[in-house]
Amino acid sequence: MADLSRAAVVALATAVAVVVNLIVYAIGRAAGGTFLFTADGRRMEVDAVTVAGFSALPLALGLTAVALLASRFAWAVRAALIVGPALAVLTIATMTLPADLDTTSTITLAACHLPLAPIVVVAATALGRRARRAAGPVAA
Repeated sequence: MADLSRAAVVALATAVAVVVNLIVYAIGRAAGGTFLFTADGRRMEVDAVTVAGFSALPLALGLTAVALLASRFAWAVRAALIVGPALAVLTIATMTLPADLDTTSTITLAACHLPLAPIVVVAATALGRRARRAAGPVAA
């Protein structure tokens, strides 16, 4: 992934996240998850489009920020390596667990958050390597 452009790294990481999470979602559906929850007194459903959007948008935005900042600020990559996986895991507690989903749906949606952690690490590392190569050798 290190030889790809910054945009390609972001796009590839985002596409991988969407595909992986749609596979996890399909498995949850096949296992009997209803993905129904209550919001504002109405029954709502988490569908495949929602899973894809919640996988793609935050990841693409975060990695785009890293891609833009990495060449000027080395801390951006280090921050992404910590903040990205932490947010992926913490959002399980703030988004998935509080919802009144059935057990299968809860486990499935929680499992959708977990692949984002290694995807962020691989993509942020690739963006960091690319930024270091573009900066050239550091004078001693």
